Amino acid sequence: MTDPTTDNAGLTKLAGDPRASLESLRAEIAKAVVGQDPAVTGLVVALLCRGHVLLEGVPGVAKTLLVRALASALELGTKRVQFTPDLMPSDITGSLVYDTRSAEFSFQPGPVFTNLLLADEINRTPPKTQSALLEAMEERQVTVDGTPRPLPEPFLVAATQNPVEYEGTYPLPEAQLDRFLLKLTIPLPSRENEIDVLTRHASGFDPRDLRAAGIRPVAGPADLDAARAAVAATTVSPEITAYVVDICRATRESPSLTMGVSPRGATALLSTARAWAWLTGRDYVIPDDVKALALPTLRHRVQLRPEAEMEGVTADSVINAVLAHVPVPR
Repeated sequence: MTDPTTDNAGLTKLAGDPRASLESLRAEIAKAVVGQDPAVTGLVVALLCRGHVLLEGVPGVAKTLLVRALASALELGTKRVQFTPDLMPSDITGSLVYDTRSAEFSFQPGPVFTNLLLADEINRTPPKTQSALLEAMEERQVTVDGTPRPLPEPFLVAATQNPVEYEGTYPLPEAQLDRFLLKLTIPLPSRENEIDVLTRHASGFDPRDLRAAGIRPVAGPADLDAARAAVAATTVSPEITAYVVDICRATRESPSLTMGVSPRGATALLSTARAWAWLTGRDYVIPDDVKALALPTLRHRVQLRPEAEMEGVTADSVINAVLAHVPVPR
């Protein structure tokens, strides 16, 4: 099984193909971020599926730098919001402001009106403010004073969060977690990668100046449109569709879970498997594509029973057990 969150071998780069432009993102981002190819692949899959990404890891593993580097390598508008306990919903969506010169209220758009929104440390703000993104993420619009305002296309929320056991964090509501297409875990770097990081800093690398690192735009909206059209043409057989449904239904019957994967999660898994199949150079989906994307697509859509959690059971272990028991179509 090839899992894009642990291994990226096999991506095909074809000259003159939109796949080549998206593949080149990895080389550009590697100029600033060391050893995070799996997360880069996850972000590309989300772009192809018009989804959003939640990046989880301890402080200091380059979550924010990764998203900033991705934005620099794409010809897309980007804005950053630092989520804090006193952040208000209107600080994200925008609000009506009274203009004394015209004696009228005018709408001042918030930072959500961009292509790539970096929601930094999203779980450090209370659920009320977190929920301000629900409409934007699902319907790609913001309603202020009863008036819906569409967001730019493409639109992606890349949110970072610290593990929930860290002080000063709030758990994300289940409804918002379900809006994220993927949850990617950012591990601590290997010894070799950490040495590389320190060597770069000793040589003068400044993570606040990505332009000096040599990152340049290598893909844009036209590449995304062409890639999305190719993904939409990727064939999904009835057997693969049934396999995805069986996996998700099996999570609902797991004794370790109080909540299994919803139909929205099943749709997400089919979508991400399709994008991964295209990225690996095929125009059809196979069971290994579904297995490869199962963990990042489903791990945040299930809820463990308290007693299972106390016994050390994790969402990943439950999903792996389901994958091991659900029959694989030939």
